[in-house]
Amino acid sequence: MLNNANILITGGTGSFGKLIIKTILKDYKPKKLIVFSRDELKQFEMAKTFPDTKYKCMRYFLGDVRDQNRLQEAFHNVDYVIHAAALKQVPACEYNPFEAVMTNVMGAQNIIRAAISQKVKRVIALSTDKAASPVNLYGATKLCSDKLFIAGNSMSGGEVTRFSVVRYGNVVGSRGSVIPFFLEQRKSGELTVTDERMTRFSITLQHGVDFVLANLMRMHGGELYIPKIPSYKIMDVARAVDSDVEIKLVGIRPGEKLHELMISDDDSRHTLEFDDYYVIEPDFAWWTGEEYLKESGGKPCSDGFSYSSDKNDQWLTVEDLKQTVADFCEEHPEYK
Repeated sequence: MLNNANILITGGTGSFGKLIIKTILKDYKPKKLIVFSRDELKQFEMAKTFPDTKYKCMRYFLGDVRDQNRLQEAFHNVDYVIHAAALKQVPACEYNPFEAVMTNVMGAQNIIRAAISQKVKRVIALSTDKAASPVNLYGATKLCSDKLFIAGNSMSGGEVTRFSVVRYGNVVGSRGSVIPFFLEQRKSGELTVTDERMTRFSITLQHGVDFVLANLMRMHGGELYIPKIPSYKIMDVARAVDSDVEIKLVGIRPGEKLHELMISDDDSRHTLEFDDYYVIEPDFAWWTGEEYLKESGGKPCSDGFSYSSDKNDQWLTVEDLKQTVADFCEEHPEYK
């Protein structure tokens, strides 16, 4: 489906953007692969890795998802949009709330309008486990964004454009994640842990990229896709980084949960389970994908089902996490 297609990635210079571009270039032959982001330095650096002289399909567009006029220009003749642009640092969003709203909420609406106007075929947006029963502003803006994209199928009506969402947990080794944070702290001889009971979902960046691409191809329009992924205990991560270092408990930060949630029990009556993922179906009269999904092997979840990081049946052990830390250090020698 992606061969000879025009594909645009918002937030294309981030960790996810870089890897999905690398994956698409390796596995497919797109007509155009467009990086859309607002940081000219990151685009300049990325163009050294993926120069348009070597990769004829590469395009680099400066722009902001807050600017609908620029999105209209960027989406011209685009077939598929992968929306990864967001403000995602929880403390920064708490301190700068309307900036988060402008990018994560208004930006989502701008993308929907531009995609419909320019007749983009499919848009798939990245979400987060923090959007399920949110307790911080980042999660609240992403929940709002999710609702906008699902409802975007109502806005498109009989037009060609369809929208779906992918929601998953913490990406191992991404910017601001716990492994590089602990590796940096280890130099001081002390790791700070907010609460020793804390658990989180975990997904590798490659798994996230593969999951997004798979759902871009299978999406019907309106689904919210959630992968089945393992959980980890924050104390196990600390032990994996350094089993001898002193650990200081500092208390849960504002906007944090003890455990993350990806499917609430209220969503369970709309959720179908597949072998390696879940789908939350939209609660709209226009939804015609229910039979399509069930024919694909989906089974309704039991009433009251929820998917939370503390009640998972898949767990990363300390040994698993040690390997993850070693792999991260191999890719980022500055942390060794």
